Amino acid sequence: MKLWPFSRSEKLETRDANVADEDGVLEALWSGAGAGAVAVSGASALRVPAVASAVRVISEAAACLPVRIMERAEDGTETEAVNHPIGILLRGDVNPWTAGHELIRDLVAAALIRDYGGMAFVNRIGDEVREIVRYQESTISVQYDSRTGEPAYRIEGTVRPAGEILHVRGPFDKSPVTLAAEAIGVAREMERHAGNLFRKGARPSGVIQFPDKASISPQAIKRMMESWRAAHEGSDNSGKTAALFSGGVFNAMTFKSTDAQFLELRKFQILEIARIFRVPPSMLFELDRATWSNSEQMGREFLTYTLEPWLRIIETSFSRALFTREERMRYRILLDRDDLTRADLTARATAISSLISAKVLNPNEARGWLDLARYDGGDAYQNPHINPTTPGQGHNGGPPLDDNQPKEPS
Repeated sequence: MKLWPFSRSEKLETRDANVADEDGVLEALWSGAGAGAVAVSGASALRVPAVASAVRVISEAAACLPVRIMERAEDGTETEAVNHPIGILLRGDVNPWTAGHELIRDLVAAALIRDYGGMAFVNRIGDEVREIVRYQESTISVQYDSRTGEPAYRIEGTVRPAGEILHVRGPFDKSPVTLAAEAIGVAREMERHAGNLFRKGARPSGVIQFPDKASISPQAIKRMMESWRAAHEGSDNSGKTAALFSGGVFNAMTFKSTDAQFLELRKFQILEIARIFRVPPSMLFELDRATWSNSEQMGREFLTYTLEPWLRIIETSFSRALFTREERMRYRILLDRDDLTRADLTARATAISSLISAKVLNPNEARGWLDLARYDGGDAYQNPHINPTTPGQGHNGGPPLDDNQPKEPS
């Protein structure tokens, strides 16, 4: 049975030259290479290290979270549908050449650098989702109704229903790269200026001036330079008194105020780019004002104010494209945030113990947080510090002790 709805041998239909030139954007992001375009957009913006770092920290953090399919019962409680086909697809390979986490990473990265966001085709056979394919940007396009904003999608010129397209995009109908093209452009020009300074802008430490150019011959200048280097170059000759002849005057070269502030200006542009993507500066390795305490706080703010909106976009976009309207009443896609909010082992143990003692959690629920197996009798809500040990269980209501394991004294 043929699963592919389009012929791959047909010539791809591009929307315009600018889109075709941006096809190497994601390749530039993951490989470190970039296009040579002057315009600060797409792959050109990714040549700025702070931009590439911001895009990667958001997209890769979102892609690393476990994907869970949650099933809602009639009483409103939710449990994970471990064997749901959509969950198996997203946790494995969405097609023979793309893993699920790669799909999420690339869609979020595209939404961060392209106005129309990241799009992928959901290939169904009947009601079954067989694969998800992220087409090249020159192949897939979207247009919005001028009044309602309803999207119309095309793949290789063929109109496709909105239910077949997985679409992840940011707010304002513009990407952060477009909204802050000038700020990124300033950072890009500073990168070029620094490169030109070290490549062809060598600056001497000083110059020797003579009042009359004709008073000294080229041979004398050559001999004087040789004797100057012999007398003053190197750490052993540092600080020695210089002697000049024929009216020569040594003038030390000094940096201008703009040169002295160049490094400060470059750091400020990193802060500007951090504002663009709402990423804490410490995550772009701008650590001038980072401390142990505020770095932890900025990490929480990154999860709350930067990553959480993108996670919600991913969850809703994937649910809309992969579930029917009836299925969305029962199932939803969840990106598990526990890995990002997980504290150190001591703090987690203290919190779990307190929640069990307060009868907010039972032991089996707490063991689920730690990815440990359940045990019989662990579903009871009781305080292990005051409840007696029940028959068949270990100390404080824990799992049964092994017969060969020494028992604690009463």
